[in-house]
Amino acid sequence: MKPHFTPEQLARRNATIWTPIVLYIAFLQFGVYLIGFYLVIRFLLTGTGYMAASIIVWIKIFLMWAVTITGMFWEKEVVGHWFMAKQYFWEDLGNLVAMITHNAYFVALWMGLNQRQIMLVMLFAFVTYLFNFVQWIIVGLHSWQQRRALSSEKA
Repeated sequence: MKPHFTPEQLARRNATIWTPIVLYIAFLQFGVYLIGFYLVIRFLLTGTGYMAASIIVWIKIFLMWAVTITGMFWEKEVVGHWFMAKQYFWEDLGNLVAMITHNAYFVALWMGLNQRQIMLVMLFAFVTYLFNFVQWIIVGLHSWQQRRALSSEKA
Protein backbone atom coordinates (compact mmCIF):
# COMPACT_ATOMS: atom_id res chain seq x y z
CA MET A 1 0.00 0.00 0.00
CA LYS A 2 1.31 3.42 -0.97
CA PRO A 3 1.74 5.67 2.08
CA HIS A 4 -0.81 8.46 2.27
CA PHE A 5 1.45 10.74 4.29
CA THR A 6 5.17 11.31 4.47
CA PRO A 7 6.53 10.74 7.99
CA GLU A 8 6.72 14.55 8.43
CA GLN A 9 3.11 15.01 7.31
CA LEU A 10 1.96 12.23 9.59
CA ALA A 11 3.71 13.90 12.54
CA ARG A 12 2.05 17.23 11.67
CA ARG A 13 -1.32 15.48 11.25
CA ASN A 14 -1.00 13.90 14.68
CA ALA A 15 0.14 17.17 16.32
CA THR A 16 -2.28 19.71 14.86
CA ILE A 17 -5.34 20.90 16.74
CA TRP A 18 -7.22 20.84 13.41
CA THR A 19 -7.32 17.02 13.26
CA PRO A 20 -9.81 16.55 16.13
CA ILE A 21 -11.75 19.69 15.16
CA VAL A 22 -12.31 18.45 11.61
CA LEU A 23 -13.14 14.98 12.91
CA TYR A 24 -15.78 16.23 15.36
CA ILE A 25 -17.41 18.58 12.86
CA ALA A 26 -17.44 15.86 10.19
CA PHE A 27 -19.21 13.36 12.42
CA LEU A 28 -21.63 16.01 13.68
CA GLN A 29 -22.35 16.90 10.07
CA PHE A 30 -23.02 13.23 9.30
CA GLY A 31 -25.55 13.04 12.14
CA VAL A 32 -27.27 16.17 10.83
CA TYR A 33 -27.17 14.64 7.35
CA LEU A 34 -29.04 11.53 8.56
CA ILE A 35 -31.74 13.65 10.19
CA GLY A 36 -31.92 15.96 7.19
CA PHE A 37 -32.11 13.12 4.70
CA TYR A 38 -35.01 11.65 6.65
CA LEU A 39 -36.81 15.01 6.87
CA VAL A 40 -36.34 15.80 3.18
CA ILE A 41 -37.59 12.34 2.14
CA ARG A 42 -40.52 12.65 4.56
CA PHE A 43 -41.45 16.00 3.04
CA LEU A 44 -41.17 14.67 -0.51
CA LEU A 45 -43.38 11.67 0.35
CA THR A 46 -45.98 13.39 2.54
CA GLY A 47 -45.78 17.10 1.77
CA THR A 48 -45.44 17.87 5.49
CA GLY A 49 -42.54 19.12 7.55
CA TYR A 50 -41.10 21.69 5.16
CA MET A 51 -40.02 24.02 7.99
CA ALA A 52 -38.23 21.23 9.90
CA ALA A 53 -36.50 20.07 6.73
CA SER A 54 -35.49 23.66 5.91
CA ILE A 55 -34.03 24.27 9.37
CA ILE A 56 -31.94 21.11 9.21
CA VAL A 57 -30.82 22.04 5.67
CA TRP A 58 -29.54 25.39 6.99
CA ILE A 59 -27.70 23.61 9.80
CA LYS A 60 -26.24 21.09 7.34
CA ILE A 61 -25.02 23.85 5.02
CA PHE A 62 -23.45 25.70 7.96
CA LEU A 63 -21.64 22.55 9.08
CA MET A 64 -20.50 21.85 5.53
CA TRP A 65 -18.90 25.30 5.39
CA ALA A 66 -17.40 24.80 8.86
CA VAL A 67 -15.81 21.45 7.99
CA THR A 68 -14.57 22.78 4.65
CA ILE A 69 -12.92 25.84 6.18
CA THR A 70 -11.38 23.93 9.10
CA GLY A 71 -10.35 21.21 6.65
CA MET A 72 -8.53 23.81 4.57
CA PHE A 73 -6.60 24.96 7.65
CA TRP A 74 -5.83 21.29 8.41
CA GLU A 75 -4.70 20.62 4.84
CA LYS A 76 -2.47 23.72 4.82
CA GLU A 77 -0.85 22.76 8.12
CA VAL A 78 -0.37 19.07 7.29
CA VAL A 79 0.47 19.03 3.56
CA GLY A 80 1.20 22.68 2.76
CA HIS A 81 -1.80 23.40 0.49
CA TRP A 82 -5.03 25.16 1.36
CA PHE A 83 -7.11 23.06 -1.01
CA MET A 84 -6.65 20.43 -3.71
CA ALA A 85 -3.39 18.96 -2.42
CA LYS A 86 -2.29 16.04 -4.58
CA GLN A 87 -3.28 13.30 -2.11
CA TYR A 88 -6.64 15.00 -1.44
CA PHE A 89 -7.53 16.06 -4.98
CA TRP A 90 -10.46 13.67 -5.45
CA GLU A 91 -11.80 14.19 -1.94
CA ASP A 92 -11.54 17.97 -2.34
CA LEU A 93 -13.19 17.79 -5.75
CA GLY A 94 -16.02 15.74 -4.22
CA ASN A 95 -16.29 18.34 -1.45
CA LEU A 96 -16.44 21.12 -4.04
CA VAL A 97 -19.28 19.39 -5.87
CA ALA A 98 -21.14 18.82 -2.59
CA MET A 99 -20.62 22.48 -1.61
CA ILE A 100 -21.98 23.69 -4.94
CA THR A 101 -25.03 21.44 -4.75
CA HIS A 102 -25.75 22.39 -1.13
CA ASN A 103 -25.50 26.08 -1.90
CA ALA A 104 -27.86 25.53 -4.83
CA TYR A 105 -30.50 25.58 -2.08
CA PHE A 106 -30.03 29.35 -1.81
CA VAL A 107 -30.22 29.71 -5.60
CA ALA A 108 -33.46 27.68 -5.58
CA LEU A 109 -34.90 29.99 -2.91
CA TRP A 110 -33.80 33.08 -4.83
CA MET A 111 -35.35 31.72 -8.03
CA GLY A 112 -38.65 31.25 -6.23
CA LEU A 113 -38.89 27.50 -6.78
CA ASN A 114 -41.70 25.77 -4.95
CA GLN A 115 -41.10 23.78 -1.76
CA ARG A 116 -41.03 20.42 -3.53
CA GLN A 117 -38.49 21.62 -6.09
CA ILE A 118 -36.30 23.08 -3.34
CA MET A 119 -36.35 19.77 -1.45
CA LEU A 120 -35.50 17.89 -4.65
CA VAL A 121 -32.45 20.16 -4.97
CA MET A 122 -31.52 19.24 -1.39
CA LEU A 123 -32.07 15.55 -2.01
CA PHE A 124 -29.55 15.74 -4.86
CA ALA A 125 -27.17 17.74 -2.62
CA PHE A 126 -27.48 15.12 0.13
CA VAL A 127 -26.59 12.36 -2.36
CA THR A 128 -23.45 14.26 -3.43
CA TYR A 129 -22.54 14.68 0.24
CA LEU A 130 -22.88 10.95 0.83
CA PHE A 131 -20.37 10.23 -1.94
CA ASN A 132 -18.01 12.82 -0.45
CA PHE A 133 -18.42 11.37 3.05
CA VAL A 134 -17.54 7.90 1.75
CA GLN A 135 -14.41 9.39 0.14
CA TRP A 136 -13.51 10.96 3.50
CA ILE A 137 -13.96 7.62 5.30
CA ILE A 138 -11.78 5.82 2.73
CA VAL A 139 -9.00 8.40 3.12
CA GLY A 140 -9.34 8.16 6.91
CA LEU A 141 -9.09 4.37 6.84
CA HIS A 142 -6.05 4.57 4.58
CA SER A 143 -4.43 7.01 7.03
CA TRP A 144 -5.30 4.77 9.98
CA GLN A 145 -3.76 1.75 8.23
CA GLN A 146 -0.58 3.72 7.57
CA ARG A 147 -0.35 4.83 11.22
CA ARG A 148 -0.96 1.26 12.39
CA ALA A 149 1.71 -0.11 10.05
CA LEU A 150 4.23 2.48 11.28
CA SER A 151 3.39 1.66 14.90
CA SER A 152 3.98 -2.05 14.31
CA GLU A 153 7.30 -1.31 12.59
CA LYS A 154 8.49 0.68 15.61
CA ALA A 155 7.47 -2.08 18.04
